[in-house]
Amino acid sequence: MRVKIPEVTIGRLSLYLRCLNEMEAEGMTVVSSAELGKRSGINPAQIRKDLAYFGEFGTRGVGYYVSELKKNIKEVMGVNHPYEVALVGVGNLGNALLRYKGFQRHGFRITAAFDRDPTDKDVPEGCTLYHSDDLEKVIRERGIKIAIVSVHQSSVQEVIDRLAKANVKGVLNFVPTRVNVPEGMTVRDVDMGTELDILTFYLSLQEK
Repeated sequence: MRVKIPEVTIGRLSLYLRCLNEMEAEGMTVVSSAELGKRSGINPAQIRKDLAYFGEFGTRGVGYYVSELKKNIKEVMGVNHPYEVALVGVGNLGNALLRYKGFQRHGFRITAAFDRDPTDKDVPEGCTLYHSDDLEKVIRERGIKIAIVSVHQSSVQEVIDRLAKANVKGVLNFVPTRVNVPEGMTVRDVDMGTELDILTFYLSLQEK
């Protein structure tokens, strides 16, 4: 029976990977769970528990080899090769997402962007801008499996359904509304308004 991995564990793996990238850039070759804990802010015992879901990593009395652990985590997370990503909606937010360098550092490249009015839009080098009418055709031809959605709220469900028909398997949705997720697709919602609400809640607790 396949072990269910807690979602918070997957999130911490991404954090460990970022720390390992920093360590590798600094020339570190070996790291202990204690040192990784200091860098990530995670208890060393929790780090060892998280990694144990996926196998035996590290050497007793030595620690983890940075490059090897980095490679193993990338394989576990499926980011050991670059992914093409499509962006749907090149408004103010979409334009900012197109130029966000963090995606590339994680191996994701936005290579296709779609908009209902592409004539006055500008995209970075390496990305091609298409009319929204061509969405299914282009995505199928290029074999893109991941998309970012930043369209108007009234259009999001239509876009999700069209992406599903084009065989997109994962969507990062920046539109603050609930959607019906088609079978075979995973949708992750990024609601910045909700995150700010949560932040102010914790601020209010500190003021009491």
